[in-house]
Amino acid sequence: MNQSSNPFKNTRIEFHILQSFPVSCLNRDDIGSPKTAIVGGVMRARVSSQCWKRQVRLVMNQLGAVLGFRTKLLCELVSEACEAEGANKKQALNCGKKVQSIFIKKEEDEKDESNDSLIFLSPNEIKAIAVDLKACDFDPDKALTQKDPKKRVQELEKLIFKHTSAEVDALDVALFGRMIAQAAKMNVEAAASFAHAISTHKVNNEIEFFSALDDRNEKPGAAHLGSLEYNSATYYRYISLDLGQLWTSLKEMKISTALEIFVKALYLAVPNARQATMSAASQWDYAKVFIRKGQRLQLSFEKPVKSKDGGYLESSIETLTTELSIREKRAGSLFAKEVEWTYGEGTFSIDDLIDVLKQYVQKVES
Repeated sequence: MNQSSNPFKNTRIEFHILQSFPVSCLNRDDIGSPKTAIVGGVMRARVSSQCWKRQVRLVMNQLGAVLGFRTKLLCELVSEACEAEGANKKQALNCGKKVQSIFIKKEEDEKDESNDSLIFLSPNEIKAIAVDLKACDFDPDKALTQKDPKKRVQELEKLIFKHTSAEVDALDVALFGRMIAQAAKMNVEAAASFAHAISTHKVNNEIEFFSALDDRNEKPGAAHLGSLEYNSATYYRYISLDLGQLWTSLKEMKISTALEIFVKALYLAVPNARQATMSAASQWDYAKVFIRKGQRLQLSFEKPVKSKDGGYLESSIETLTTELSIREKRAGSLFAKEVEWTYGEGTFSIDDLIDVLKQYVQKVES
């Protein structure tokens, strides 16, 4: 698309969210402990950006959004698409293997045919490959004739773009971007930027000791003993959505429709680690939402807040609002704020927030 005609050029929506969780282990590290980070010289609870993005993506699927496929099993995807176009199983499998081989770096003596990279393709892109293979009677050697690996990639790109375009039809590809090292023309710049969520205050992980009894054993004593770590925290979450990039990446979906799905998913998504034993289904407590022209403005909460009236939320809200105001004044026109909304005060609901954001976007779209 012509960037000069982009009505959302250099326009961002920023979400500054405070969200408190009770006893939980939202995001585990390699030994099963809640993830942490040292910020401002003290330990903080942390939920990685990847963790929360994954949950947002799953919720968007539940909301009916068209999503891409992120998988190592590209062969299966292409095979299924070819069968849907009329190929028999043998033809479909050969086509799948041929396409997957383009993205695999495998030595001749390696027996493992699995791809060592996750490939992120949209439904239309998969279908475009299958349609072209059908035109060649599902003979992959007719559709993909180049021997040189780089030329084969270029050949596949042409097959895909013959039926699609530079824009994508999968919302998660547009939001979170993709990088395919072997096919640079298929790279998509992410429209959404997620920071790691950190607690606004100092946190020390605690240890729960637990036991389990054997219902069939009449002897006293536990059948199993164990322990696990947990914490509780008020998190600061920062998400920036580049409307200009989203407009560039999307093919058919209107920005207002995409925005509604994204904000709903952002509100509903909660990391699912240990939810069966430590339910943590808390919603947003407070949020500042901006439409901003210019650069992104993110807080660090470098100085941990202190408990006030028995909790951290009130102190966190005070710090958030004060620091945002101070930094905006210092930054001046470089971080120009057009509109501001506050969730968590009065009767302003998430539905109200979605409505005002859509109204802004629809006005620009029209």
